[in-house]
Amino acid sequence: MTAFDAIVLAGGAAKRLGGADKPGVRVGGRPLLDRVLGACAGAGTTVVVGTRRPTGRAVIWTREEPRGGGPLAALGAGVRHTAAERVLVLSADLPFLGPDTVRALVEAAGEGDAEGAVCTDADGRDQPLVAVYRAEPLRRELALVATEHGGLAGLPLRLLTRELRLVRVAADPLASFDCDTWEDIASARARIREHGSVLDEWITAVKNELGIELDVDTDVLLDLARDAAHGVARPAAPLTTFLVGYAAAKASGEGGGPEAVAEAARKAAALALGWADETGTP
Repeated sequence: MTAFDAIVLAGGAAKRLGGADKPGVRVGGRPLLDRVLGACAGAGTTVVVGTRRPTGRAVIWTREEPRGGGPLAALGAGVRHTAAERVLVLSADLPFLGPDTVRALVEAAGEGDAEGAVCTDADGRDQPLVAVYRAEPLRRELALVATEHGGLAGLPLRLLTRELRLVRVAADPLASFDCDTWEDIASARARIREHGSVLDEWITAVKNELGIELDVDTDVLLDLARDAAHGVARPAAPLTTFLVGYAAAKASGEGGGPEAVAEAARKAAALALGWADETGTP
């Protein structure tokens, strides 16, 4: 994918959340900020404008001047730390933003004479904090706005975006869903627990919490757990998957890769099936 840098705006007052630490609010077991950082993991440099905090991956921290100066001031502070031709700009409260939307925005921002690409929501409205901007026109317009108004603090984003030639990207309707209220947080948490996505969300949350980057085939592990439970005894399922994980970690330390999980699971599954054959279990 085309190279890009990312700026995540995480310094708002969250007044509609009663002043809560919105970037740190957990949805699906992960802070909102970490969810956004995961979506833009392909960025060359990632700048977070906000209060420094532990994050799932390394970022550059900065603050707008004055603090609480709004999104234009935050964007102006963040862009100083970027060097790529394209700059992804995101708010820190997007629980459903995914790499596919980021990829679509980055590619669209390079079409023709476009100076950026902005995501549109389900109602067709522009979302300027889910967008990619070309760096040169972005810096140019920020400088012009600052000169005209004596600074960027307290100014609306439309002063910037109305001067740029932007293409629209109609992404996943949930990609631009942001969490402004506690009702939004509750809705996001409920969606994540829907049957179709809960396992993937849970595995991602566990890997994030434990600092694990290894991709695993969850279907392989679920099949193994089923074989162990049916062929040996129900408590064998979690114990077996734990031992497979331990064996895979040991193999990875000795030069093995992601295939170490699949190989350990294959051996354990064969053992469980053989155990079942011995006892006559169908």
